[in-house]
Amino acid sequence: MHVELDQLGDALEFNARNASGYDFSLTSDPDGDGVSPMEMVALGLGGCSSIDILSILEKQRQPVEQFSVDVDAVRADDQVPAVFTRMHVHYEIDGEVEPEKVRRAVELSLEKYCSVSHMLESTVTISYAFTVNGTEYDGAIREAAE
Repeated sequence: MHVELDQLGDALEFNARNASGYDFSLTSDPDGDGVSPMEMVALGLGGCSSIDILSILEKQRQPVEQFSVDVDAVRADDQVPAVFTRMHVHYEIDGEVEPEKVRRAVELSLEKYCSVSHMLESTVTISYAFTVNGTEYDGAIREAAE
């Protein structure tokens, strides 16, 4: 894997590029144009697990019509670096899918397949919930390893 970052002027903002040439903005300014490094970590968890979940549901012949994910993350405010301590992921799915198959797909992703989840597991408590066709289901909480 290879990524590049080029500073924009003298600000703490960068043009970031992945190996396939996709460009995006990276910034430290919460009001700036771009994504912060910590937002990228949260996006990584949401994206990694979503790819797993959709792949698993496809293999289970569960037709997904609409899929979205929200990630809420809490950072330690009493330490430097201010790492994430808790993350909650909420998946919203519409289609002819069985809720228990969705639950199993989410658990397989977060506990077995998602590389980002595994990288975070020693420091972050990760919880999840999901909604299928408007009905919300509670998920599990995986405490951070101590």
